[in-house]
Amino acid sequence: MLQERFIELPRKGKLALAMVVDAFTIAIAVWGAFALRLADMWPEMLASRWWLLLAMPAVTIPVFNLVRLYKGVVRHIGAQFALALFYGVTISALFMPLLVLLLQQTQEFSRAAAVMYWFLAIVGIGGLRLLARGWFRLGSREGARPVIIYGAGDAGAQLQSAFADGDQFRLVGFVDDDRSRWKMMINGVSVHDPAGIRRLVLKHRCRDIFLAMPSSTRNERREIIERLQVLPVKVRTVPSLTELVEGKVSLDEVRPIAIEDLLGRDAVEPRQDLLDRCIRGKVVMVTGAGGSIGSELCRQILRLAPGRLLLFERSEFALYQIHQELLHAAEEAGVAVEVMPILGSVGDRAHVESVLETFGVETIYHAAAYKHVPLVEYNVAAGVGNNALATWTLAEAAIRTGVSSFVLVSTDKAVRPTNVMGASKRLAELVLQALQRRGSSTRFCMVRFGNVLDSSGSVVPRFKSQIQAGGPVTVTHPEVIRYFMTIPEAAGLVLQAGSMGSGGDVFLLDMGDAVKIADLARLMIRLAGLTERTEERRHGDIEIRYTGLRPGEKLYEELLIGDDPRETDHPMIMRANEAELPWEVLEGRLVELREACAKSDPGLIRTLLTEMVEGFTPDQDIADLSWQARTLSASSHGGGDQDSSS
Repeated sequence: MLQERFIELPRKGKLALAMVVDAFTIAIAVWGAFALRLADMWPEMLASRWWLLLAMPAVTIPVFNLVRLYKGVVRHIGAQFALALFYGVTISALFMPLLVLLLQQTQEFSRAAAVMYWFLAIVGIGGLRLLARGWFRLGSREGARPVIIYGAGDAGAQLQSAFADGDQFRLVGFVDDDRSRWKMMINGVSVHDPAGIRRLVLKHRCRDIFLAMPSSTRNERREIIERLQVLPVKVRTVPSLTELVEGKVSLDEVRPIAIEDLLGRDAVEPRQDLLDRCIRGKVVMVTGAGGSIGSELCRQILRLAPGRLLLFERSEFALYQIHQELLHAAEEAGVAVEVMPILGSVGDRAHVESVLETFGVETIYHAAAYKHVPLVEYNVAAGVGNNALATWTLAEAAIRTGVSSFVLVSTDKAVRPTNVMGASKRLAELVLQALQRRGSSTRFCMVRFGNVLDSSGSVVPRFKSQIQAGGPVTVTHPEVIRYFMTIPEAAGLVLQAGSMGSGGDVFLLDMGDAVKIADLARLMIRLAGLTERTEERRHGDIEIRYTGLRPGEKLYEELLIGDDPRETDHPMIMRANEAELPWEVLEGRLVELREACAKSDPGLIRTLLTEMVEGFTPDQDIADLSWQARTLSASSHGGGDQDSSS
């Protein structure tokens, strides 16, 4: 291809060619200026000034080089080239009368000729460059993919410019919801009505649509995606306003539509006074600091300038990762916060008390927990010990060492639980409430919310990996529904809720609308540019396979046990009004529970949980792996002593 041959020329060859073409163009501009000025195709006065046809190029080419006109690449010329051309030709035009004056040939010379020369040189050199750019791009974009930009505002125009500088995409049209923009042209490309997008896609065989609406809300993006689902296209988007403001990305960067762009509702601006109250200048400890929620709490706390931040974590690798990340973040942001990694278990009473007393901890965010429902069903004693009994240990240590605020990160699975994990988290809430009523200088509160996107064990990363592997995407039940929230939003609301209330409060986060998991799977398949494989559509890409509910799972989750939530000062945080247990009743049962966990007796543990946790109704037989192994072993030996509770 001829274009490729020119592109492959060495830099010096391209430069020499450009200079030769410019020299001829300048000479023609000089001749044209006199011809127009004198209305004569072959003006006689130019015969005596023929040297101008040689002198002007000889003077102008070095000027062009001086103003860096030859530094740009023809395929990517833009505003910088236009500015350099303006300066170069203007200086050149000033040289014309100066040369005539120096050679004392001013008779019949008019300044109008210099002005006409300036205009002709600008048009000639600039026009040739634009023609060359178009020619090069035409050749390089023969195999470019036709695309559509949804959004004809500033973001769309900037994205168009980014595409024009590359050879991967060829823009065939804009689409915009604003009627006033329909039939307009943006850099030669038409803006269309969204109603005609199907015709546009089929006509140009588009497989990609770019959503250039960074200021749109989640609801608006969701509505657009729903309209585009019927089209055989992959939808990508430019960054959100938040990402742009924080400087994480630039406007011309594109990425696939993320599921968090569509789920939930738009975040409410956080209240700085609530964020600062328990953090700024204080010694703060986060348990489970290496987990999904714990690590995000640490990131946001760091930005609020605590006096010291303690990362309490039992996993050495997770602790190392978050510690290194926060050290780098503190250095980048210029935040002078001492970040201290502490290895240990919250159930280790002596170690916890030593840490709290040694460092003078004032605020605790307790995010450490076993949260995977089936795993806790398989390991009942460990799950209850970590989620409920260890919370009791940490709370008593906080009271003894004078901690001011203690915030428990809870879950919607604590409401009328059918699984041990949810029951253990509800018991942890009851323990803190009872300790508060017993009398404590430590202010305890709990924050309850649903699933967070992209957390460990969440369906979203699992669906992503299954789609990348070609399927199938596994869903437990066609009717199962869940609430979702992004990790940063959940962590921010936890920090704000933790500053509210007088003690013993259970706060609920507004999770938005519930999402059917099967619909979520279909949406993620569509966002990947693929189709669902069904009985009717056997040639689809990804199959959705239903596997049945796992041990302890419910079809739907709730956030509220009672029916009387109260509003708070924050529009996305509510306060629950729920039954509590007095410490005198709870303490004895906790001691029994601790003994049952020590004996690893899942039957007794579940019985005690049903007595303490209102609404706990296990819907399946005991799934604890150790108990099942012991039972099987006893059966294989002809019977024998088994746990009385089994």
